[in-house]
Amino acid sequence: MLLHISEQSPDTLQTQIIQQLRARILSGDLGADAALPSIRRLAADLKVSVITVQRAYDALLADGLIYARRGKGFYVAALKPQAKSDLAAERLKAQLQQAFQAARADGLNDDTIRAVAEQCLAKGGNDEPFED
Repeated sequence: MLLHISEQSPDTLQTQIIQQLRARILSGDLGADAALPSIRRLAADLKVSVITVQRAYDALLADGLIYARRGKGFYVAALKPQAKSDLAAERLKAQLQQAFQAARADGLNDDTIRAVAEQCLAKGGNDEPFED
């Protein structure tokens, strides 16, 4: 399992594991019923505590992205395309709400926030700088 975690990231190790596994599941990179590494193996591979991986797996279980088979391990849940889309939309909504709250705290009004959001959408994810 190829996950990249960093001590320098502002996100906790647990959050990095959750985010990366969620992204791989929702993108289809990890298909339905794909076996995940055991908690101990992933902890050893990433050089993190077993508790960190256990909590990450617990969060993914709670979200319905993975399931456990007693004595067998953890597997990717079979999700219909609409369910994947709904989960991705929920995640985006939570991220946008945080970004909007931060923007308002920085003194931006809703019109400016909306204009920046539209500019981001129009940009299409490329790395060109924004124009004012």
